[in-house]
Amino acid sequence: MSAAWAPLIIDGPELERYELVRPVIDALGEAFRSLRTGQAQTAPRTLLQTGQEPHNQLLVSPAAWEQRGVAGLKITTLTPDNPSRGLPLIHGIVALVDLTTGRVTALLDGAALTAVRTGAVAGLATELCAPSDAGDLAVIGAGVQARALLRTMAAVRPIRSVRIHSRTRASAEALGEWAQALLGAPATVTVCDDPRTAVRDAEIICTATSTDAKTPLIEADWVAKGAHLNVIGGTHEDAVEVAPQLLATAFVAVEQRADALEEAGEVRSAIADGLIDGDGLHDLGALLDGEAAASPGQTTLFRGVGLAIEDTAAAAALYEAITEAS
Repeated sequence: MSAAWAPLIIDGPELERYELVRPVIDALGEAFRSLRTGQAQTAPRTLLQTGQEPHNQLLVSPAAWEQRGVAGLKITTLTPDNPSRGLPLIHGIVALVDLTTGRVTALLDGAALTAVRTGAVAGLATELCAPSDAGDLAVIGAGVQARALLRTMAAVRPIRSVRIHSRTRASAEALGEWAQALLGAPATVTVCDDPRTAVRDAEIICTATSTDAKTPLIEADWVAKGAHLNVIGGTHEDAVEVAPQLLATAFVAVEQRADALEEAGEVRSAIADGLIDGDGLHDLGALLDGEAAASPGQTTLFRGVGLAIEDTAAAAALYEAITEAS
């Protein structure tokens, strides 16, 4: 490949710049509308599992956003033993393709992009569901994804206080210091020894853990009425971060119903227990088009699973913002 055709290489620190959060959220909103009108296509992930339990995973995810003339191909590895090795759980790369020419225009750090787009889709859900003045935030988890969620929540709501819980207190304290620097005064940041203390009375709750268990980290009666939850999910399709009973009374938003039914542990468990049916799940596209909305004061819950179109839309927005600024 000649230098003239070489793709732009975009690394993690470049993707994580705070000023790029808004363009990614806006692009995701456009992409979900495009999905509804057939101007975007997102294919199921191809998953290979290797090794003994816990299995290492190799995932390949393609999508095309025809309205914007781009496609994306993401290759991701998820290695459960990596944190004990001092390595990230997720590695990967995303190739951004120009649909007109077929050229690969950019190669983006897949792990960083995953965190950015996951935070951004939670930010989009928060804008659609949470009260505009919601500012008391709880974060369960203290890894890369928790940091991305914190960054995005600060971009879409006036965060006044943050309570953080992680099973590793040192990680929670490190995230707390980072959050305090991000938010500045007079916002307050507190590290909590248990998840119940963290989520009590919180107006926004974000979960971002690597749990693979069916035992919830957050019980339904811990959540204040009218709160908004962003549930990112564990590392297995049957893992749960919040009690499925919460879905029985909450307004539940998902990226796409079919994907949530397949991959979201809380949704699968709530349906298996007869707490909800598929009609109780509302696509983000329907919220964006004003076809679905929570009742006043109703608890809302966004359960994300991650779609390939989100990676493509985020990559396109980041590539455009970075190249325009250079």
